[in-house]
Amino acid sequence: MDCALRVEILVLPFDVGRFDLVAKFLEFRKKVFVDQMCWPLHHAEGIEFEQYDTFDTAYVIAHENGEVVGGARLKRTDKLHGRGKVRYSYMIRDAHLGLLPGMPDDLCYRAPPVDPGCWELTRFAALPRPRLAERILEAVNDYLHRIGAHECLFLGPPAFLRMAARLGWTPKPLGDVVSNDDGRFLAFACPVRTPAAAPMH
Repeated sequence: MDCALRVEILVLPFDVGRFDLVAKFLEFRKKVFVDQMCWPLHHAEGIEFEQYDTFDTAYVIAHENGEVVGGARLKRTDKLHGRGKVRYSYMIRDAHLGLLPGMPDDLCYRAPPVDPGCWELTRFAALPRPRLAERILEAVNDYLHRIGAHECLFLGPPAFLRMAARLGWTPKPLGDVVSNDDGRFLAFACPVRTPAAAPMH
């Protein structure tokens, strides 16, 4: 991996001074999920964003020479957002509660957790470079371990679970594989491991 590559965790609102990098990650998401994968996601001015991109979000951003090459979004599972009739929490739980039109509500066998020590990772995307996905997931794990979290929930294609297992995590499905117009999805959980337990490279 190029030594110019950096993987940073930017936590809003503390890192609002680095919002230019967050904006580049939102542009990267639009290119991947809207332009390439043709997901019908909200976007404007060249960026993709939604109700979960709030000012208590942690963004994991891999960048090289000023260009974003991958990243993900982290949300704590015990936070509520919005002041209207519908208050959102996080994607997996809100889908389970039937709050997200177009998203399957049978992602999980039982109600997803509401726990300050449990976080959700979504909008994971990375260019197809050797070890890039692994570097991003290691940064996620190290950050969650550092702040005392014990579990991370994931939502993605079934191949995402297989990748997590291949990289040394111990994923556990939260439900069956489900489908919508965007493809097949699986929600799963991984315990946060101590960085010393990570595979040697």
